[in-house]
Amino acid sequence: MAKPTPQRKKTESTRGRGRRRSQKRRAEPLVRIRDLEFSHEGRYGTCPSLFKGINLDIHRGKIVAILGPSGTGKTTLLRLIGGQLSASAGRVEVDGEQLSTLNRKGLYRLRRRIGMLFQSGALLTDMTVFENVAFPILEHTRLPGKMVRDLVWMKLEAVGLRGAEALMPAELSGGMARRVALARAIALDPMMVLYDEPFTGQDPISMGVLMKLIRELNQTLRLTSVVVSHDVEETLSIADYVYLLSEGQVVGKGSPQQIRQAQSPWIQQFLKGEPDGPVPFHYPAEPFHTVLMGAQE
Repeated sequence: MAKPTPQRKKTESTRGRGRRRSQKRRAEPLVRIRDLEFSHEGRYGTCPSLFKGINLDIHRGKIVAILGPSGTGKTTLLRLIGGQLSASAGRVEVDGEQLSTLNRKGLYRLRRRIGMLFQSGALLTDMTVFENVAFPILEHTRLPGKMVRDLVWMKLEAVGLRGAEALMPAELSGGMARRVALARAIALDPMMVLYDEPFTGQDPISMGVLMKLIRELNQTLRLTSVVVSHDVEETLSIADYVYLLSEGQVVGKGSPQQIRQAQSPWIQQFLKGEPDGPVPFHYPAEPFHTVLMGAQE
């Protein structure tokens, strides 16, 4: 048997290193957040930190849910991952790149690989369904018209709305508008899609359709999905992993089954929607009888 030439040895060695790097990259989290702190700049100075050194990982190919009460910064966390906001302290890394070190060009390049489903859908009201989905393709590529048309048809077919391509946003139901927004979010074949309250305002059928689409698109397109939602049961039914946020910290994490079985009274109150518990019904105040007695005097 002839010995491989030095050039062939070098090629095989290079391929081996490339495969190992690729495997290592796939094993690493797509999003890595460490010691994250963030404060809004208010009218009268910096507000108290919304996050208090949180740490979380979002692994490739998974559907990760971010749950928590209103005002805990779930949507803000999505904006930090997308680079719309900058952390006050700590690190946000996406696909191995630390966002704080990227210049504008690098940040825009990364954003093209991230799809976003806004809470309102955010369709452009003076464009048809077809034009809304085509918009990011036309903005970021130089593909010929026929290829753009075929890509738009493929995305609309994936969400079951190819027949609605000529409709205007005002002619769509709430569920249809959210599905068109999802088709636009995957128009550039992103590596990750961020969902901001995808089920808000949806009837049971529309909600079921969206849940099915998120799961199927994640599998068929090999996406990573981050879902922020108040709809606990619906989100837990499609998630692979869950983070619960409260008062600037991660108070629970694990698989949906682990979260459901958690012994934390706070987690159980949140999951069951109980009006009173570790999160009290009454806002802190003086005892009511003390206030009444003082008023009578």
